[in-house]
Amino acid sequence: MSTQTPASPSSASKPRGTLDRYFHITERGSSIGREVRGGLATFFAMSYIIVLNPLIIGASADSTGNFLGGGSEPNLPAVAAATSLISGLMTILMGVIGKFPMAVSSSLGLSAFITYGIVVLPGMTWADAMGLVVIEGVILLVLVLTGFRSAIFNAVPGALKTAISVGIGLFIALIGMVNAGFIQNNGSTGLELGVGGSLYGWPILIFLIAMFALFAMWAAKIRGAILYSIVGATVLAITLEAVFNIGPQTAEDGTENAYGWGLTVPTLNQDWLTMPDLSLIGDFNLLGSWQSIGVVAATLAIFTLLLANFFDLLGTMVGVSNAGGIKDDDGDIPHSRRIMVADAVGTIGGGVGSTSVNSGFIESTVGVGDGARTGLANVVTGVLFLATIVLAPLAAVIPTEAASATLVLVGFLMMQQIVRIDWTEVEMAIPAFMTIVVMPFSYSITNGIGAGFISYVAIKVFRGKWGEVHPLMYVTAALFVLYFISGPIQSALGVG
Repeated sequence: MSTQTPASPSSASKPRGTLDRYFHITERGSSIGREVRGGLATFFAMSYIIVLNPLIIGASADSTGNFLGGGSEPNLPAVAAATSLISGLMTILMGVIGKFPMAVSSSLGLSAFITYGIVVLPGMTWADAMGLVVIEGVILLVLVLTGFRSAIFNAVPGALKTAISVGIGLFIALIGMVNAGFIQNNGSTGLELGVGGSLYGWPILIFLIAMFALFAMWAAKIRGAILYSIVGATVLAITLEAVFNIGPQTAEDGTENAYGWGLTVPTLNQDWLTMPDLSLIGDFNLLGSWQSIGVVAATLAIFTLLLANFFDLLGTMVGVSNAGGIKDDDGDIPHSRRIMVADAVGTIGGGVGSTSVNSGFIESTVGVGDGARTGLANVVTGVLFLATIVLAPLAAVIPTEAASATLVLVGFLMMQQIVRIDWTEVEMAIPAFMTIVVMPFSYSITNGIGAGFISYVAIKVFRGKWGEVHPLMYVTAALFVLYFISGPIQSALGVG
C-alpha cells in the first residue's frame, strides 16, 4: 500500500468553508475529494466485518445453550444489522469528535475472546458478556478523562503487551482452522488435520481456495483482498452446493455428514426483503456477570478486555498517524484525547448494541493511503456502514469455510509483532513465551495472559528484583492465581 505525502501547511491554500475549517482538511494538505475517496477505500477494506463478526459472535452459543439474542438458533442477520448500525454510528462519532481518519468497528480479537473465553464460562450468558463490555468501556472512558492511561500503559512490560497480541493471533488462526474443519479434534489423540488426517470434501476445498487466494492478494497488496476472498469463495460455494447438494454436517433428521458444511449451507434461499432486525440493541445485562461467574472471574474478564482494547487503540492510532503523517508541530497525534474518548464511547456502544468491543481498525490505513487525512473520511465510511443495514441477510449466506480464512490472515498479521520481543532477555522471554503458547494450547486468551503475568512476577520475585515490578502487576498476578484455583476454592466453600 502506497501512501501520499500531505502538503505542508505553508503550501496549502486557505480553508474554503465551514466543513474545511472544522475538519482541518486544507490544513492537513487534503481535499474533500481525497477524503471521500479515502473513506470509500477504508469501507471496502473493512466491510468484511459485517460478515465475519456475526460468524464469530453470532454462531456460538453461550454456556446456557442460547445464541446472541437469547434464541436457540443463530440469528446472523440480526447480528449483521447491529454490527452495521453500531459501526456506522461510532465511525461517524470518531470522525466528528476525534477528527481522525480511523474507522471504528467490532474488534475481531476481542470478539473471539468474548465468544471463546467469556460466554462459555458456566452460567455466563451473551447479555451478561455484553454488560461486561459496557462496564469496560465506562472504565476506559474514566481512565482517559482522568489521565490514568499512562499509568496503565506503563504497568505492563512492553514484551508482555506484544506477547498478548501474538498469542491472540495464534489463537484466532487456530479458531479459523477449526471452524473450517481444516483442523479437527478426533476425540482420542487430540487435534488432527481434516478428517482422519486427510483433507477431503468441497467445504475444505473452499477454505483452502479462500485462504491461498487471500494470501496471494494480500502479498500483492490488493486493496479489498479480504472482501474479495470472502465474496469469491462464497460464490463458488453457492455454485458447488447448487450442483452437488452437499448439505450440512448434521441434517435436521440427525444424519451425520463429515464432509458437509460446518455451519451455514450456502444457498440463495433467503427472504431478501425482510426489514433489518435490530432487536439486539439494548440486549445487555450490566451486572449479570457478577452473579453468573463471580467477582474474581468478572474482574479478570473486564481487565483483559480493558488491557487489550487500550493497547489496540494506541497501536492503531500510531499506525494511522504514521501512515498519513498526521502529527502536530510537536510530533504528537492531534486531538489524541478526543480520539481516545470517541474510542471509549465506541466500546460502550458495542456493548449496548451487542456487537462486542468496538475500537479503531488498522484497515483505516488503506483509506489514508488513498488520501484520507481527516475525520471527514470517517463520515463517508460511517454512512456506507449505515447503508449496509438493509443487506444484513447476506450474513446468512456466507459459509464458515469461506470466511474462516480471514481469521488465519488476521492471526498472521498479529503474529508479525513477535519480532519486537527480545528472546535473549530470558526474564521477559519466558513470560512472553508462556503467554503466547498457553492461549492456543488451552483454547483461552485469559489463561494465556494469566500464565504470562504470573510467570513474569514469579521470575522477578525469585531473582530479588521486586522493585522492577509495577504494583498493578502484583495485584493482577494475584487475581489470576485466584482465578486458576477458583474451582477448588468454590468446591471447598460449597459454592457452585
